[in-house]
Amino acid sequence: MDQESVVYGCIKGSSSLSPAELFEQVTVNKKAIMSLPKFDEWPSLTQDMFSVPRFNMSGNYGQTNVIHFGLAYQRVEYEWSQWMKKFENLLKSMYWQSVVVHLETELTGVHNFIWESTEGIHQPGTGNFNIRCEWSHEMGLAGRTA
Repeated sequence: MDQESVVYGCIKGSSSLSPAELFEQVTVNKKAIMSLPKFDEWPSLTQDMFSVPRFNMSGNYGQTNVIHFGLAYQRVEYEWSQWMKKFENLLKSMYWQSVVVHLETELTGVHNFIWESTEGIHQPGTGNFNIRCEWSHEMGLAGRTA
């Protein structure tokens, strides 16, 4: 069986926006995701892997725009720098406050990549963000002797 890797996470917008600002950010972010290809060269980053919520100012929902994404790959960790480059290019064209990507691999465990805007909210076309990586690897009980 080939090594399967799962990539998933969310892009979180600001929660302190006026309705007009929120509408603008939701519109820009949706346009950025819809500009991704439906099919892409390896390692793929496509619009189908994103869940873009509708703009909703109903009293039942908060104002934070949350975009979820995820996809299972075969050994994407071997091409991870290319995937990250594509993903960061997408982030550069969007509004967001924080982003998290989880990379789960069979061989090297779980890697969590966290982007945070250095100015409270990232604006399209700017590079005002920092990234950090957290890694954890749990060993299974198989192969252990008592």
